[in-house]
Order: sequence, then C-alpha cells, then structure tokens
Amino acid sequence: QVHLVESGGGLVQAGGSLRLACAASGRIFSIDAMGWYRQAPGKQRELVASITKGGSTNYADSVKGRFTISRDNAKNTLYLQMDSLKIEDSAVYYCNGLIIDPNERSFISWGRGTQVTVSS
Repeated sequence: QVHLVESGGGLVQAGGSLRLACAASGRIFSIDAMGWYRQAPGKQRELVASITKGGSTNYADSVKGRFTISRDNAKNTLYLQMDSLKIEDSAVYYCNGLIIDPNERSFISWGRGTQVTVSS
C-alpha cells in the first residue's frame, strides 16, 4: 500500500506565493517520474509540471517562469513552488508518482489533492 499526501494549499492573494509538498509513504522501492496536476471546477484535470527521478523537468506553458517543481528522493517528497499566482491558478492540485514496489511492480499512485485559491 502506497500513500501520497499533499499539503501546503490555501488561500492567497494574486501575486502571492505558495509551496506545495507531496509526501509518499508505504511499500516503496523507488519512485520514477512524479508530477503535479490541477483541476478547476468544470474543467478537466491538467498537467502542471513533471519531474523525472534524475531531475529533468517539464512545465505547462501557463506556469512556465512562475512555478518550480523539485523533489527530494531521499524523503520521497515532491514540491511545487508557486510564485506570482494568478486567479486562474485556483484549483485542486494533485500529485502523482510512478511507484516501483519492493517486488519490482510499477504503478501510478495519486494523492487526494489540496485546494489552492487565489483571490483578487
């Protein structure tokens, strides 16, 4: 059993910053790629940023230059630093990871999400 738990969401004014964290725990041998997604009301879930185990990153055009994804492999923790937040960044943010368990089985695990609300 593997659990991913997001934290750090909340209410912030436009132009402000938040730092999200996603801690993975359970039967984990290693974690390959990890990512942050978001879903606003009435919209589909979309990729915000992803990062490989080696640290290569990818960002949605809408967040490039404002968000920074990082990870601590020793702590099985993923981060998302969000700066210059805009009202349109408001959404539930989810993390996921490609988990490899001690039996060398691989699967994708998702967190339950954390709400980010940006006010004017």
